[in-house]
Amino acid sequence: MEPELIIDGRKLAVGEPVYLIAEVGVNHDGSGSQALRLVEAAAEAGADAVKFQLFTPAEIVIAAAPTAVYQQETTGATDQRAMLERLTLTDDEFRRLKAACAANKVDFLVSAFSPVDVKRAVALGVPALKLGSGELTDPFVLEAAKQTGLPLLVSTGMADEPTVAWAVERLAGAELLLFHCVSAYPAAEEELNLRAMARLRERFGVPVGFSDHSIDNRAAMLSVALGAVTIEKHFTLDRTAAGPDHRASLDPAGFSELVQSVRQTEAVLGDGEKRLTPLEADTQRVARKSLRVARELPAGHRLSGEDLVAKRPADGLDPRRVDEVIGRVLERPMTADEPLPKDFLGR
Repeated sequence: MEPELIIDGRKLAVGEPVYLIAEVGVNHDGSGSQALRLVEAAAEAGADAVKFQLFTPAEIVIAAAPTAVYQQETTGATDQRAMLERLTLTDDEFRRLKAACAANKVDFLVSAFSPVDVKRAVALGVPALKLGSGELTDPFVLEAAKQTGLPLLVSTGMADEPTVAWAVERLAGAELLLFHCVSAYPAAEEELNLRAMARLRERFGVPVGFSDHSIDNRAAMLSVALGAVTIEKHFTLDRTAAGPDHRASLDPAGFSELVQSVRQTEAVLGDGEKRLTPLEADTQRVARKSLRVARELPAGHRLSGEDLVAKRPADGLDPRRVDEVIGRVLERPMTADEPLPKDFLGR
């Protein structure tokens, strides 16, 4: 049985429609009104959920901590806490965002970065909780998240397998989904290692998703084929805007294309059951074979293997019944290549 996770009644499992998360993150640039516009745009683009990053800067980073190179390139900021303080939203703004998500019929999700933020997320009434890759080694956040009893979506960027195993052990008993993730913004395709998803699913027995930081949708399509039950992709209104994540995000047109491509991929993958399709019926009629006599035979002849051949089209007895035919006696003469009637064995 495939592992699964339920979010607000929605089943995330192989064979179910892929759950598509528009990761707004901090692409609202600290503006509540911008965040509301992003909710509407993501819903219109076909997202199943819209996710934000909920953090209290002083709880997660010391004063004057440095920024990553990509953050310096995209924002010019060198002080991480100061950058995050400019990108925070209030709990009142988050409540308005939750209401906007409900009005637009998408799930409202947040990533929590500290035990304090986990409590804030619970107070907001989220249906599941996301933990980013940075929290994978934080026992305090993991314990707080586990105690919520919520389904947990856990990213595994910047981690090797033993690191993931440590976190999974700390979260034992929680309803869990692991995101395969490469924490580079953007992530190079040759570093994505999508086959790691299968390893995560097999070792830990949980559903897997793909948190995609690559710049196009090709990897996301491949991840669906490899068993991703959810895809998370950064979402922005303007990929050229100044901010840490805009350049590794999809704009509304790009996210809409992602949705369409995922749904097409699901249609191509099907349900995995091997069956004759309606479109194959005519081909089957002319390409399959019937059991026929190899030469002219008289009435009363007892059939042997040498008397029989299989040739197209499929207008007579199925050749797979040849063993039942051998030893039967013909009731009438037959000409070369004449098919044994479909009811031959029922006489």
